[in-house]
Amino acid sequence: MAGHEGKTVTSDVKSGNMIFEPILEDGVFRFDCSADDRVAAYPSFSFINTKDRDTPIINHSVPSHIPTFDCVLGKQIVKLELPSGTSFYGTGEVSGPLERTGKRVFTWNTDAYGYGPGTTSLYQSHPWVLAILPNGEAIGVLADTTKYCEIDLRKESIIQFIASASYPVITFGPFASPTAVLKSLSCAIGTVFMPPKWALGYQQCRWSYDSDKRVHEIARTFRKKGIPCDAIWMDIDYMDGFRCFTFDQERFPDPQSLVKDLHDIGFKAIWMLDPGIKCEEGYFVYDGGSKSDVWIQRADGRPFIGKVWPGPCAFPDFTQSKVRSWWASLVKDFISNGVDGIWNDMNEPAIFKTATKTMPENNIHRGDDELGGCQEHSYYHNIYGMLMARSTFEGMKLANENKRPFVLTRAGFIGSQKYAATWTGDNLSNWEHLHMSISMVLQLGLSGQPFSGPDIGGFARNATPKLFGRWMGVGAMFPFCRGHSETGTFDHEPWSFGEECEEVCRLALKRRYRLIPHLYTLFYAAHIMGTPVTTPTFFADTKNPSLRTLESSFLLGPLLVYASTILDQGTDKLQHDLPKGIWLRFDFDDSHPDLPTLYLQGGSIIPLGPPYQHVGEANLSDDLTLIVALDEYGQAKGVLFEDDGDGYEFTKGGFLLTRYVAELQSSIVTVRVSETEGSWKRPKRSLHVQLLLGGGAMVDSWGMDGDVVHIIMPSEHDVSVLVATSEKQYRSHLESSKHIPDVEEVSAPRGGELSKIPIELKSGDWIVKIVPWIGGRIISMDHLPSGTQWLHSRIEIDGYEEYSGSEYRSAGCSEEYKVIERDFEHAGEDESLILEGDIGGGLVLQRQLSIRKDNPKILHIDSSIIAQKVGAGSGGFSRLVCLRVHPTFNLLHPMKTFVSFTSVDGSKHEIRPDSGDRFYEGNLMPNGEWMLVDKYLGIGLVNRFNVNEVYKCFVHWGTGTVNLELWSEDRPLSRQSPLRISHQYEVRGTS
Repeated sequence: MAGHEGKTVTSDVKSGNMIFEPILEDGVFRFDCSADDRVAAYPSFSFINTKDRDTPIINHSVPSHIPTFDCVLGKQIVKLELPSGTSFYGTGEVSGPLERTGKRVFTWNTDAYGYGPGTTSLYQSHPWVLAILPNGEAIGVLADTTKYCEIDLRKESIIQFIASASYPVITFGPFASPTAVLKSLSCAIGTVFMPPKWALGYQQCRWSYDSDKRVHEIARTFRKKGIPCDAIWMDIDYMDGFRCFTFDQERFPDPQSLVKDLHDIGFKAIWMLDPGIKCEEGYFVYDGGSKSDVWIQRADGRPFIGKVWPGPCAFPDFTQSKVRSWWASLVKDFISNGVDGIWNDMNEPAIFKTATKTMPENNIHRGDDELGGCQEHSYYHNIYGMLMARSTFEGMKLANENKRPFVLTRAGFIGSQKYAATWTGDNLSNWEHLHMSISMVLQLGLSGQPFSGPDIGGFARNATPKLFGRWMGVGAMFPFCRGHSETGTFDHEPWSFGEECEEVCRLALKRRYRLIPHLYTLFYAAHIMGTPVTTPTFFADTKNPSLRTLESSFLLGPLLVYASTILDQGTDKLQHDLPKGIWLRFDFDDSHPDLPTLYLQGGSIIPLGPPYQHVGEANLSDDLTLIVALDEYGQAKGVLFEDDGDGYEFTKGGFLLTRYVAELQSSIVTVRVSETEGSWKRPKRSLHVQLLLGGGAMVDSWGMDGDVVHIIMPSEHDVSVLVATSEKQYRSHLESSKHIPDVEEVSAPRGGELSKIPIELKSGDWIVKIVPWIGGRIISMDHLPSGTQWLHSRIEIDGYEEYSGSEYRSAGCSEEYKVIERDFEHAGEDESLILEGDIGGGLVLQRQLSIRKDNPKILHIDSSIIAQKVGAGSGGFSRLVCLRVHPTFNLLHPMKTFVSFTSVDGSKHEIRPDSGDRFYEGNLMPNGEWMLVDKYLGIGLVNRFNVNEVYKCFVHWGTGTVNLELWSEDRPLSRQSPLRISHQYEVRGTS
């Protein structure tokens, strides 16, 4: 196969210190295993200019930390040891906690629908770690490889990367602050695209608004109710049979007219495009693509066909410039329908009905030479989504060079921020995901992607009123602000959960719109300098270790947002851990327990706009408000960026950048313009200055923007009175606020009660979560020593459950289980949980889970069908039943996973994902033990069982999952003859 060959490892084992050379700028170093590796390295996709990575600069400085490497069997293991007390962040789009020490991530873009806190691969890949040293300095480390990469942070203060040899590692710093590291990273990978200003407004989406009539209804309701919103999104159902670049002629017959109507009332329209192109002759996109030979190929040279929404699909090979141009031309024509923005989804690329969830790793991409040439999919997989977003972005620019493209992508790689915003994927409507959304947005920002946010309210299943309102309060402060929910759920618009929730959503979004000038200024700084838009609270004091794990607060520049993600605790009941210095609380006379608390850092000035319903109403001549918080020296400063809100005149000087300063002298605070940039003249507008005094109290003054504004500082006594009065009014406001009803029991389709907190069984090596309210399902099974989440489900599907028959789902699998016994109050003791569910006919399904103190490595599960009461005339026996134990395990590395066992007859078996469904019974059944092996991790999940209780075993490979089922015999039961399968799980190392 022609293409870039990279470095061939000449021996099975080599190790040592990596060699280095300075690149890019002072403090940035490239490390390689050898000079040969340096020469033979693949091109960089993360660097905006791969020559910057490959060109040394004249610099005589020496790195303070030098990685070591080991090359073993084609894998390059890089280790960097940092001082004890170092904290880790970054690692891109990841779930779980903010501080990453103890975690392990795998960079392999994956359709991770309904992911959990332990999911190790999501939709994007960022082989990047930001380390905060004990002294507050920071260093960033990038493994510059597109291939499958393990980021292992399980050992304190040690960063380890493992990927196919060979690849360079780039370090940035140590620098004085994490912001300095991120600015340096942005010099390498590029800064975020400058978004059109309207893209900072609230945006409403659903899978799907199924007709233009429904879209009109949603838009009119926003305006009627006075809830700010700037964009409506169209999911896949606008298409004709899921064919990209088409419109359903019955439901969306005239998209241009629809968009004109939306524009007339201040809305933009955003439409989805997937990479899967339906294989259908006569469909112009497929025909044109086939004629131009644009499709990804199978290993045998034929076009790869995979099933997605339209059915059999071909996939554009975006690694070729001619294909990117072909796609861009389609986008250009598509824009003429009135398209304001484009949403790239399913571009991991996701493939249905495959164990790997994606296309085969040996598919062929005929990439451009500068990208690495002709390579297998394993090389291009992680950057496929980024290249699609790039092509879409370029197509939008072709359509209109005077407008800034707005693209949202699900899949991406470090560097994708140049072309697209992103969201955190198909999350769940529960409190855990609300809490996790803060850390996920922050991690993306710490990995070079500042333009992100979650699906507000959660995508999968039904939110409750309190959850949705609380989530809108937090989500309104994120850089990307969109509500989105899946088909089959309740309506999830702001007015869908009752009057109290609607009012909280209205207040939250009005807050956002007041802050649009500040947000837009932060985005300009991010675009120009690479500074993040949102940052963790510890950025205000990097030397304070107690701030490094705060997950319920974050910074927007000098603005601190403190939110509550706890069901029964509003922000009024939270203890706020503030960084050192002066932090002054303020609001917009809208304080509410379900809204975040806002603080401004002393020494800062932030600009506010008027409370518009949508960004499109704003213009430069409107009044401007400055909120001022003086520092201990009586000074403050701030900045405001203004331009047309779209287009590229700002790159030619067509903007106004104003720096404001405030200074206290002799009881008078003077606020003035200290410096300006840009060719725009200052508009004639009123300036309202609000000076924070503490406790939410403020004094204000009016003037004209550009003139000096004076505020007379009250006396100390008057300040005390004002603060006390303000505090009293604040408490009164909170107490009189109409709380969102605490309705956590909702009448919903199965799985609707996702906001409930699962029962957690935690001891020894295991953490297991169980939900009694849906068939007693085990929804996660985490092995602590290996950091592996063997089982994770969306609650209402998959996970671990039992059936009372050979059918797929039987009675008792969706009903609520009763907790019969619960004994795990004492650490170190046996921990157990017994549940049972009524399956009718006098029968119950019963399960006992236990972790015993004499062997905490083993999780015991005893599953039974018990006859509690057999009806008269039955002869004392029940109907014919079969106990079927049905666990659904996640495949972290599908191509490196198999099921291994020795049969009763002594024969050995390895069953792989391409083997299909397999039953094993009689002498071919496992001899009491089988193991799910992850060869990449070098560990296996051993399932032991009593052979006398199991009649047959069944292996079913799903999409990214495998079921290892144990079936009993079929027979009737009496009270004296239950069906029982006793089994256990243990994790074992493999060779």
